[in-house]
Amino acid sequence: MSYYQVPIGPQHPAIKEAFQFNFILDGEVIVDVKPRLGFVHRGIEKGMELRTWVQGIFLAERICGICNVPHTTCYCLAVEKLYDIDVPERAKYLRIIINELNRIHSHLLWIGILGMELGFHTLFMYVWRDREKVMDLVEMISGNRVTPSMNCIGGVVYDITPEMIPIIKRNLDYLEERTKYYKSVLEEDPSIRARTVDVGVLSTEKALDLCAVGPTARASNVKSDVRFDDPYTLYDTIDFNLITYDTCDVWGRAMVRVDETLESISVVRQALDKMRPGPINVKVKRIPPVGEATARVEAPRGELLHYVKSDGKETPYRAKMRTPTMANIPSLCEMLKGYHIADIPAIVASIDPCYCCTERVIFIDPNRGEKWVWSYDELRNYSRKYYGVGV
Repeated sequence: MSYYQVPIGPQHPAIKEAFQFNFILDGEVIVDVKPRLGFVHRGIEKGMELRTWVQGIFLAERICGICNVPHTTCYCLAVEKLYDIDVPERAKYLRIIINELNRIHSHLLWIGILGMELGFHTLFMYVWRDREKVMDLVEMISGNRVTPSMNCIGGVVYDITPEMIPIIKRNLDYLEERTKYYKSVLEEDPSIRARTVDVGVLSTEKALDLCAVGPTARASNVKSDVRFDDPYTLYDTIDFNLITYDTCDVWGRAMVRVDETLESISVVRQALDKMRPGPINVKVKRIPPVGEATARVEAPRGELLHYVKSDGKETPYRAKMRTPTMANIPSLCEMLKGYHIADIPAIVASIDPCYCCTERVIFIDPNRGEKWVWSYDELRNYSRKYYGVGV
């Protein structure tokens, strides 16, 4: 039996970012998948070591354009552990509100992307039209539509005024009605079901073995959500459901996200009702104490971790992130096996990949079998020597 290899990416209509998969095929059936990272590595972890702790928030927000709020929340939670401070209660509820608005925005965006990958462009346009309501709310609260810059070390920057609350609730009512309609489309449309049901199956056992996270894991009936397992801010005071499906396929991942959107709408309503007047941040010293800390949050794509280490200087000694897409790549490779070339767009999209926040770089010499990493100074000197540029 002869196999042949087909590379998809880093530029391809089915892949919206620069990422490469090398597919080993038997005819049109996928036998194996080899992912290739590193096309859009931006050096954010190293960049954080060259900037102050406050400037690190700006970089963290740009790790992912869609999951920007969870990144700043996670980074601030980690740094606040270094300071050993607790942010005000109102700030915690404001963090819940902005994080759940971000989750609604992300999940609706993804439902539209799924429609586009399946050739259902009408669904894409309708969902993205309604997603504007969330972005309008974020803009009303923070002044920015995509990157709200809401979090700061010690709390949040922007407050929600009493006049904003009825506007937020009115838009949530509209989004709830539309989301329920899109759920019915996912449940009933024969074209969507034909392309997603029993496609890209990832069993519960495989999801656990390969450490899947987020909706990818929960669609395989893995009851895992940081908001439940290790509550942060004040999620333990909010009543909402952990959404799981046991279908283990692309359709299940879509249904998890649409149900989570409805749960997020409920969470925002509860947070608005529970929020009491009070301060929204506390002042902190410019330099945190010596030490190291980790924090984790439930981003729309799954568990997100931030690690920071302080040596008592104005910049972090080390900053590191583990993003959900990085954790889900092994599961993606597994769920592609045994399916056809035509299934690739839907299966790849089903983990809601974000490659720009996944990229890591390591140097490999295949002739000597050696691997190594460079310091910032070594990379700068190499750039100056061979390319005549410096960073």
